[in-house]
Amino acid sequence: MKTNTPPRQRALVVGLGITGTASALRLHKAGWDVVVLEKAAERRRGGYFLCLFGTGITAAERLGIEVPDRSSADIAYYNVDRAGRRRRCLGFTEAVPGRSRPVVRGDVETAAFDALSEDVEIRYSSIPVALRQDAEGVQVDIEDTATGTAATERFDLVVGADGLRSTVRRLAFGPDESRIHRLGYMLAACSLPGPVPGFRGKDGIVMAELGRSAWVFAFADRPPTVLFNYRTNDVDGEFTRPAIDSLRAVFGPEPTGATLGWLLDRFEQAPDHLFDTAEQVRLDTWHQGRVVLVGDAAWCLTLYSGMGASTGLAGADMLGTMLERYPGDVPRALRAWEVKLRPFIEFHQGTGMAMRQLFLPADRTEYRIRSVMDRVVATTLGRRLLSEREHRSKAARMKTVDIALA
Repeated sequence: MKTNTPPRQRALVVGLGITGTASALRLHKAGWDVVVLEKAAERRRGGYFLCLFGTGITAAERLGIEVPDRSSADIAYYNVDRAGRRRRCLGFTEAVPGRSRPVVRGDVETAAFDALSEDVEIRYSSIPVALRQDAEGVQVDIEDTATGTAATERFDLVVGADGLRSTVRRLAFGPDESRIHRLGYMLAACSLPGPVPGFRGKDGIVMAELGRSAWVFAFADRPPTVLFNYRTNDVDGEFTRPAIDSLRAVFGPEPTGATLGWLLDRFEQAPDHLFDTAEQVRLDTWHQGRVVLVGDAAWCLTLYSGMGASTGLAGADMLGTMLERYPGDVPRALRAWEVKLRPFIEFHQGTGMAMRQLFLPADRTEYRIRSVMDRVVATTLGRRLLSEREHRSKAARMKTVDIALA
């Protein structure tokens, strides 16, 4: 006897980063046929420091993503100046509230990729160039940039997980001019080949100066990474020269000293680095019909919030949950997804720039406050009391909440 089995729905996910891979994984678990487009010729590896907080850890576990934990009780952080003087300070996971797991970006991307089913089709060197929606689906023109060929395919859902400068957002929502908000800060990061001279491999470093800083993030079982931050009034101008030239200019004209000089030299020699501006994406809605934006493409909390990877994982997980809850009604599922997720995201967008003060003091008032705090946390008691206060805060609760159950 024949049975009428409804055809499997088909989803296109654009972007093979953390959010895109998690979205593909969750949609496949929900019974969808999934195609992933990645504009790069191959999957990225390595990357800069990030922290998964409780929200992201819970979502990763539910998705079957096994993210390593590179923390250790032996990791110690030091405030360091250009003359080489050092004193103990709060580490990142002590200063930032909430259950956390320090990793590099590639740890999460690799773990998510390893969890993908072989049934998920991945196309590298591929981008969407046009979207045309109707009530029943989306026609997508897809270009293979390696061959220069293009084809049109139909999908029931398109997920834009292609980052801050999302192609899907531009195609579905229009120009970005009013949606991307520059915050006036530059970020530069890379992996280091080994410990900073004069420090252990498990030593982190904070060099915070007025309007500029350098952070070295330490791990239990791999070389550290470095993050440079600085304030600028001319973001566009920072991209008119090599990144290392911008860094040397902003950290000059004073002598760098041994530690900062070594870090700048390693950045110049690094085979791969991040150099970008801190920006937020602000949209009145994250979906149009059967097209939805997830992660940085939708909300971009900035690196300072610390919640980019966690919200990307949690948003992808909840997307699949809502599609399961409203089978056959994609627009309703997307509306329900956004209603549930938006208050959580808006909280972290609102507090993201407050977190920036942890990374660098932007003006003299913030610099004086930080100097006082540095003296407090140089003591064991001061570090313990401040860490306990931060971990009892609302920010701590909001970094740990399981938004699927909230």
